[in-house]
Amino acid sequence: MLVLRLLNVVAPAYFLCISLVTFVLQIFVFIPSMFRDPSTTSLFSPALLHGALFLFLSANALGNYVLVIQNSPEDLGKDFNLGKGAEVADWLDGSRSPGSALPGTHFCRLCARVTQRHDHHCFFTGNCIGSRNMRNFIMFCLYTSLACLDSLVAGMAYISATLSMSFADPLAFLTLLPHSISQFFSGALLSSEMFVILMLYLWLGIGLACAGFCCHQLLLILRGQTRYQVRKGMVVRARPWRDNLQEVFGKKWLLGLLIPVQNVESSYHRQKEK
Repeated sequence: MLVLRLLNVVAPAYFLCISLVTFVLQIFVFIPSMFRDPSTTSLFSPALLHGALFLFLSANALGNYVLVIQNSPEDLGKDFNLGKGAEVADWLDGSRSPGSALPGTHFCRLCARVTQRHDHHCFFTGNCIGSRNMRNFIMFCLYTSLACLDSLVAGMAYISATLSMSFADPLAFLTLLPHSISQFFSGALLSSEMFVILMLYLWLGIGLACAGFCCHQLLLILRGQTRYQVRKGMVVRARPWRDNLQEVFGKKWLLGLLIPVQNVESSYHRQKEK
Protein backbone atom coordinates (compact mmCIF):
# COMPACT_ATOMS: atom_id res chain seq x y z
CA MET A 1 0.00 0.00 0.00
CA LEU A 2 2.86 2.37 0.81
CA VAL A 3 4.43 1.64 -2.58
CA LEU A 4 1.16 2.47 -4.35
CA ARG A 5 0.82 5.75 -2.48
CA LEU A 6 4.40 6.64 -3.35
CA LEU A 7 3.76 5.79 -7.00
CA ASN A 8 0.65 7.95 -6.88
CA VAL A 9 2.89 10.93 -6.06
CA VAL A 10 5.94 10.11 -8.18
CA ALA A 11 4.13 9.19 -11.42
CA PRO A 12 2.47 12.61 -12.01
CA ALA A 13 5.78 14.37 -11.29
CA TYR A 14 7.52 12.03 -13.74
CA PHE A 15 4.94 12.74 -16.44
CA LEU A 16 5.21 16.52 -15.97
CA CYS A 17 9.01 16.29 -16.10
CA ILE A 18 8.88 14.34 -19.37
CA SER A 19 6.41 16.87 -20.77
CA LEU A 20 8.69 19.78 -19.85
CA VAL A 21 11.74 18.10 -21.41
CA THR A 22 9.76 17.33 -24.58
CA PHE A 23 8.57 20.95 -24.83
CA VAL A 24 12.09 22.33 -24.39
CA LEU A 25 13.58 19.96 -26.97
CA GLN A 26 10.87 20.70 -29.52
CA ILE A 27 10.83 24.48 -29.15
CA PHE A 28 14.53 25.18 -28.56
CA VAL A 29 16.28 22.31 -30.40
CA PHE A 30 14.20 20.50 -33.03
CA ILE A 31 12.15 23.36 -34.48
CA PRO A 32 15.04 25.90 -34.73
CA SER A 33 17.13 23.26 -36.51
CA MET A 34 14.51 23.17 -39.27
CA PHE A 35 15.19 26.83 -40.13
CA ARG A 36 18.02 26.82 -42.63
CA ASP A 37 17.80 30.53 -43.36
CA PRO A 38 15.57 32.47 -40.94
CA SER A 39 15.70 35.62 -43.10
CA THR A 40 13.86 33.84 -45.93
CA THR A 41 11.40 31.96 -43.75
CA SER A 42 7.83 32.25 -44.99
CA LEU A 43 4.73 32.36 -42.84
CA PHE A 44 3.77 28.81 -43.86
CA SER A 45 7.21 27.24 -43.57
CA PRO A 46 7.40 23.59 -42.43
CA ALA A 47 9.07 24.66 -39.19
CA LEU A 48 6.29 27.07 -38.22
CA LEU A 49 3.59 24.60 -39.21
CA HIS A 50 5.27 21.89 -37.18
CA GLY A 51 5.57 24.22 -34.21
CA ALA A 52 1.88 25.12 -34.41
CA LEU A 53 0.94 21.43 -34.64
CA PHE A 54 3.09 20.53 -31.64
CA LEU A 55 1.63 23.36 -29.55
CA PHE A 56 -1.90 22.26 -30.50
CA LEU A 57 -1.23 18.66 -29.47
CA SER A 58 0.56 19.71 -26.27
CA ALA A 59 -2.20 22.15 -25.26
CA ASN A 60 -4.87 19.47 -25.71
CA ALA A 61 -2.86 16.84 -23.85
CA LEU A 62 -2.10 19.17 -20.94
CA GLY A 63 -5.60 20.65 -20.88
CA ASN A 64 -7.29 17.25 -20.70
CA TYR A 65 -4.70 16.14 -18.12
CA VAL A 66 -5.75 19.02 -15.87
CA LEU A 67 -9.45 18.29 -16.44
CA VAL A 68 -8.96 14.62 -15.50
CA ILE A 69 -7.51 15.79 -12.17
CA GLN A 70 -10.11 18.50 -11.58
CA ASN A 71 -13.15 16.39 -12.52
CA SER A 72 -12.70 13.82 -9.79
CA PRO A 73 -15.38 11.11 -9.77
CA GLU A 74 -18.22 11.94 -7.42
CA ASP A 75 -17.91 10.43 -3.95
CA LEU A 76 -21.03 8.30 -3.55
CA GLY A 77 -20.04 7.10 -0.10
CA LYS A 78 -21.96 9.99 1.42
CA ASP A 79 -25.17 8.60 -0.04
CA PHE A 80 -24.82 5.22 1.67
CA ASN A 81 -24.69 4.12 5.26
CA LEU A 82 -21.15 2.70 5.48
CA GLY A 83 -20.88 2.96 9.22
CA LYS A 84 -21.30 -0.75 9.96
CA GLY A 85 -18.11 -2.72 10.29
CA ALA A 86 -19.12 -5.54 7.92
CA GLU A 87 -20.09 -3.13 5.16
CA VAL A 88 -16.89 -1.12 5.52
CA ALA A 89 -14.85 -4.33 5.26
CA ASP A 90 -16.65 -5.25 2.05
CA TRP A 91 -15.92 -1.82 0.58
CA LEU A 92 -12.27 -1.91 1.60
CA ASP A 93 -11.47 -5.19 -0.10
CA GLY A 94 -13.47 -4.14 -3.15
CA SER A 95 -15.51 -7.32 -3.15
CA ARG A 96 -18.94 -5.75 -2.94
CA SER A 97 -20.89 -2.75 -4.20
CA PRO A 98 -24.07 -1.63 -2.51
CA GLY A 99 -24.71 -1.48 -6.02
CA SER A 100 -27.50 -3.45 -7.23
CA ALA A 101 -28.92 0.02 -7.99
CA LEU A 102 -25.54 1.47 -8.98
CA PRO A 103 -23.54 -1.22 -10.79
CA GLY A 104 -19.84 -0.62 -11.16
CA THR A 105 -19.41 1.47 -8.00
CA HIS A 106 -16.17 0.83 -6.17
CA PHE A 107 -14.26 2.08 -3.15
CA CYS A 108 -10.72 3.20 -4.07
CA ARG A 109 -8.25 2.94 -1.21
CA LEU A 110 -5.90 5.54 -2.68
CA CYS A 111 -8.63 8.14 -3.27
CA ALA A 112 -10.66 7.05 -0.21
CA ARG A 113 -13.98 7.52 -2.00
CA VAL A 114 -16.71 5.52 -3.68
CA THR A 115 -17.01 6.30 -7.39
CA GLN A 116 -19.72 5.55 -9.90
CA ARG A 117 -18.78 3.56 -13.02
CA HIS A 118 -15.29 3.13 -11.62
CA ASP A 119 -12.87 2.16 -14.39
CA HIS A 120 -9.40 2.22 -12.80
CA HIS A 121 -7.05 4.37 -10.75
CA CYS A 122 -4.63 6.26 -13.01
CA PHE A 123 -1.28 6.79 -11.29
CA PHE A 124 -0.06 9.30 -13.88
CA THR A 125 -2.91 11.64 -12.92
CA GLY A 126 -3.14 10.51 -9.29
CA ASN A 127 -6.89 10.20 -9.68
CA CYS A 128 -9.63 7.66 -10.29
CA ILE A 129 -11.17 7.43 -13.75
CA GLY A 130 -14.95 7.27 -13.67
CA SER A 131 -18.08 8.65 -15.25
CA ARG A 132 -17.11 12.32 -14.85
CA ASN A 133 -13.63 12.29 -16.37
CA MET A 134 -13.60 9.31 -18.75
CA ARG A 135 -13.85 11.46 -21.88
CA ASN A 136 -11.02 13.72 -20.73
CA PHE A 137 -8.88 10.68 -19.94
CA ILE A 138 -9.39 9.27 -23.44
CA MET A 139 -8.58 12.64 -25.01
CA PHE A 140 -5.51 12.90 -22.79
CA CYS A 141 -4.28 9.49 -23.99
CA LEU A 142 -5.04 10.33 -27.61
CA TYR A 143 -3.23 13.67 -27.68
CA THR A 144 -0.33 12.39 -25.59
CA SER A 145 0.25 9.58 -28.09
CA LEU A 146 0.05 12.04 -31.00
CA ALA A 147 2.43 14.49 -29.28
CA CYS A 148 4.90 11.64 -28.66
CA LEU A 149 4.65 10.56 -32.30
CA ASP A 150 5.25 14.15 -33.42
CA SER A 151 8.26 14.44 -31.10
CA LEU A 152 9.57 11.07 -32.32
CA VAL A 153 9.47 12.17 -35.97
CA ALA A 154 11.09 15.54 -35.18
CA GLY A 155 13.75 13.87 -33.05
CA MET A 156 14.59 11.38 -35.77
CA ALA A 157 14.93 14.23 -38.26
CA TYR A 158 17.24 16.07 -35.85
CA ILE A 159 19.41 12.99 -35.22
CA SER A 160 19.48 12.24 -38.94
CA ALA A 161 20.80 15.73 -39.70
CA THR A 162 23.17 15.89 -36.72
CA LEU A 163 24.75 12.45 -37.13
CA SER A 164 24.38 12.32 -40.95
CA MET A 165 22.52 9.02 -40.81
CA SER A 166 19.50 7.70 -42.68
CA PHE A 167 16.42 5.96 -41.30
CA ALA A 168 15.40 4.61 -44.70
CA ASP A 169 16.30 1.12 -43.50
CA PRO A 170 13.55 -0.17 -41.14
CA LEU A 171 16.20 -1.75 -38.92
CA ALA A 172 18.06 1.54 -38.49
CA PHE A 173 15.91 2.61 -35.55
CA LEU A 174 16.25 -0.77 -33.83
CA THR A 175 20.06 -0.70 -34.09
CA LEU A 176 20.33 2.99 -33.21
CA LEU A 177 20.39 2.53 -29.42
CA PRO A 178 23.09 -0.19 -29.11
CA HIS A 179 25.22 1.53 -31.76
CA SER A 180 24.85 4.90 -29.96
CA ILE A 181 25.77 3.41 -26.58
CA SER A 182 29.01 2.04 -27.96
CA GLN A 183 29.79 5.38 -29.60
CA PHE A 184 28.96 7.28 -26.41
CA PHE A 185 31.35 5.28 -24.24
CA SER A 186 34.05 5.54 -26.89
CA GLY A 187 33.71 9.34 -26.86
CA ALA A 188 32.43 9.66 -30.44
CA LEU A 189 28.95 10.78 -29.35
CA LEU A 190 28.07 13.84 -27.27
CA SER A 191 25.97 13.48 -24.12
CA SER A 192 23.31 15.82 -25.54
CA GLU A 193 22.96 13.65 -28.64
CA MET A 194 22.79 10.51 -26.52
CA PHE A 195 20.07 12.12 -24.40
CA VAL A 196 17.97 12.86 -27.50
CA ILE A 197 18.38 9.26 -28.68
CA LEU A 198 17.16 7.96 -25.30
CA MET A 199 14.20 10.33 -25.51
CA LEU A 200 13.29 8.85 -28.90
CA TYR A 201 12.73 5.44 -27.34
CA LEU A 202 10.91 6.98 -24.38
CA TRP A 203 8.52 8.82 -26.72
CA LEU A 204 7.96 5.60 -28.64
CA GLY A 205 7.12 3.68 -25.45
CA ILE A 206 4.81 6.36 -24.01
CA GLY A 207 3.12 6.90 -27.37
CA LEU A 208 2.40 3.20 -27.87
CA ALA A 209 1.19 2.80 -24.28
CA CYS A 210 -1.19 5.79 -24.52
CA ALA A 211 -2.47 4.65 -27.92
CA GLY A 212 -3.11 1.19 -26.47
CA PHE A 213 -4.97 2.64 -23.48
CA CYS A 214 -7.05 4.83 -25.78
CA CYS A 215 -8.05 1.97 -28.11
CA HIS A 216 -8.80 -0.35 -25.18
CA GLN A 217 -11.01 2.22 -23.45
CA LEU A 218 -12.90 2.96 -26.66
CA LEU A 219 -13.58 -0.74 -27.15
CA LEU A 220 -14.93 -1.03 -23.60
CA ILE A 221 -17.10 2.07 -24.07
CA LEU A 222 -18.61 0.62 -27.25
CA ARG A 223 -19.54 -2.46 -25.23
CA GLY A 224 -20.86 -0.34 -22.34
CA GLN A 225 -18.32 -1.72 -19.86
CA THR A 226 -15.55 -0.48 -17.62
CA ARG A 227 -12.26 -2.17 -16.78
CA TYR A 228 -13.46 -2.73 -13.23
CA GLN A 229 -16.60 -4.48 -14.45
CA VAL A 230 -14.58 -6.70 -16.77
CA ARG A 231 -12.13 -7.55 -13.99
CA LYS A 232 -14.94 -8.46 -11.60
CA GLY A 233 -16.91 -10.36 -14.23
CA MET A 234 -19.97 -8.10 -13.93
CA VAL A 235 -22.70 -8.49 -16.53
CA VAL A 236 -23.89 -5.22 -18.07
CA ARG A 237 -27.16 -4.51 -19.83
CA ALA A 238 -26.76 -4.56 -23.61
CA ARG A 239 -27.37 -1.19 -25.25
CA PRO A 240 -26.74 0.26 -28.72
CA TRP A 241 -23.11 1.32 -29.14
CA ARG A 242 -24.21 4.84 -30.14
CA ASP A 243 -25.88 5.30 -26.75
CA ASN A 244 -22.74 4.10 -24.99
CA LEU A 245 -20.60 6.57 -26.92
CA GLN A 246 -23.00 9.46 -26.29
CA GLU A 247 -23.06 8.74 -22.56
CA VAL A 248 -19.28 9.29 -22.39
CA PHE A 249 -18.61 11.86 -25.11
CA GLY A 250 -21.92 13.72 -25.12
CA LYS A 251 -23.67 15.31 -28.09
CA LYS A 252 -20.95 17.95 -28.58
CA TRP A 253 -18.21 15.36 -29.05
CA LEU A 254 -16.55 17.31 -31.87
CA LEU A 255 -15.90 20.28 -29.57
CA GLY A 256 -14.22 18.01 -27.03
CA LEU A 257 -12.12 16.50 -29.80
CA LEU A 258 -10.67 19.85 -30.84
CA ILE A 259 -10.29 21.67 -27.53
CA PRO A 260 -10.13 20.48 -23.90
CA VAL A 261 -13.57 21.05 -22.37
CA GLN A 262 -15.17 19.80 -19.18
CA ASN A 263 -16.77 16.39 -19.37
CA VAL A 264 -20.51 15.86 -19.41
CA GLU A 265 -22.23 15.12 -16.12
CA SER A 266 -22.72 11.52 -15.18
CA SER A 267 -26.08 9.88 -15.78
CA TYR A 268 -26.35 9.25 -12.05
CA HIS A 269 -25.89 12.92 -11.29
CA ARG A 270 -28.52 13.92 -13.86
CA GLN A 271 -30.99 11.44 -12.41
CA LYS A 272 -30.25 12.75 -8.94
CA GLU A 273 -31.02 16.31 -9.93
CA LYS A 274 -34.33 15.25 -11.51
